[in-house]
Amino acid sequence: MRLDLGEGWQVSPAGGATGEAYIAQHENQKLFIKRNSSPFLAVLSAEGIVPKLLWTKRLENGDVITAQRWVCGKELTSFEMNHPRVARLLGKIHRSTELLHMFKRIGNEPITPQSIIEDIKRSLAEIHSQDDVLEEALIYLYRQKDEVNHEELVVCHCDVNHNNWIMSDEDDLFLIDWDGATVADPALDLGLLLYLYIPENEWESWLADYGVTLTENLHKRMHWYVISQLVLEILWYSKKGKYPEVIRWKNYLKELVAI
Repeated sequence: MRLDLGEGWQVSPAGGATGEAYIAQHENQKLFIKRNSSPFLAVLSAEGIVPKLLWTKRLENGDVITAQRWVCGKELTSFEMNHPRVARLLGKIHRSTELLHMFKRIGNEPITPQSIIEDIKRSLAEIHSQDDVLEEALIYLYRQKDEVNHEELVVCHCDVNHNNWIMSDEDDLFLIDWDGATVADPALDLGLLLYLYIPENEWESWLADYGVTLTENLHKRMHWYVISQLVLEILWYSKKGKYPEVIRWKNYLKELVAI
């Protein structure tokens, strides 16, 4: 792809699922370039949630590219997700009124329990699935959906996998890859992170660092969202033909639905 950065710049793919990210180098300068990145990248940068945004440029074909400061550092490991700084940064994100207002101005519809169920039903119809485990999970989600409705919505990252948390060599923590972000119940992010990385006997202390108390209602909402996201993940892996992953997550799903 032609990025028109000027003479002397070498551009190479940065990897990732979308193929929209690049590394640009010129002498001692190194930039992270993204095509058509999150429209609220400037807010994320201003609040120190992602590496600093340096400039934005519109190309002749209408695409917009952004350049961020290249950060030398490492991805967090699964075990490092228990660090209080992770909880505090996610709490900061969820409490950001600037992010929420920016996202609402874009006009995207919030994710709700009902919209998730409709999404699952569409995905099931596409692959003509008659799987008993998925059907049982869908029944659970439908029966519990009214009990997990939550009025206080926030900007959720929706992919809080440890690979998206970067600790820089300067000891700055960032949460990157915001392409899938949406407005939703904070329990969506919290459930995925706690269920996948944090031992249950440590949830209360982790959530205290995040800034809330673990209540029965929050626990129920997190459980609901984890089950819903597992179903969608299983359907995605099924479409891709990644059956070992399908089996792995389906076994976990059966455990959660049985609780």
